[in-house]
Amino acid sequence: MTDDTGPWLVVGLGNPGGEYAGNRHNVGFMVADLLAERMGARFKAHKARAQVVEGRVGPPGLASRRVVVAKPMSFMNLSGGPVTALRDFYKVPVGHVVAVHDELDIDYGTLRLKVGGGDNGHNGLKSITKSLGADYCRVRFGIGRPPGRMDVAAFVLKDFSAAERKELDYFVDRAADAVETLIVEGLERAQGTYNS
Repeated sequence: MTDDTGPWLVVGLGNPGGEYAGNRHNVGFMVADLLAERMGARFKAHKARAQVVEGRVGPPGLASRRVVVAKPMSFMNLSGGPVTALRDFYKVPVGHVVAVHDELDIDYGTLRLKVGGGDNGHNGLKSITKSLGADYCRVRFGIGRPPGRMDVAAFVLKDFSAAERKELDYFVDRAADAVETLIVEGLERAQGTYNS
């Protein structure tokens, strides 16, 4: 990674608006909301077309890290614009940008952390990569594949099922832990703990 003194930018990916709030595609927003709650801060509108919270994660003192948690308000497929504007505004190195997003090719609730890679058809990642390049961190939250012949777009824009919702809070909590571990202890430690 880059120097440890610079701030981190954690971007929860999702779509703005109440009708999308419980969608599988909005799990990044759910993790961002929990991180903000842990910081004891409220989201505020930012000129970069995003909601942001500024705070610190990690143990008090020198070991804690400055973090900006953001939810782009541009809709998923245009996430790159707000993310780039926030990166520039807060002077965040690309290696300190973390995208938290839903991932179809991983079983529900499973986490995978990595740096770089393709977008796997995810429009939010596609937009960010087009703006920033691919060398940012990803916290991939598994949502599984759609059942039967259900269209992928329809699946990601549906709310989690009743069975999935029973464990959703636990998995969102674990994803927020993974983000904090990545920032404070580094990618390898976070991968060793959370890549299951």
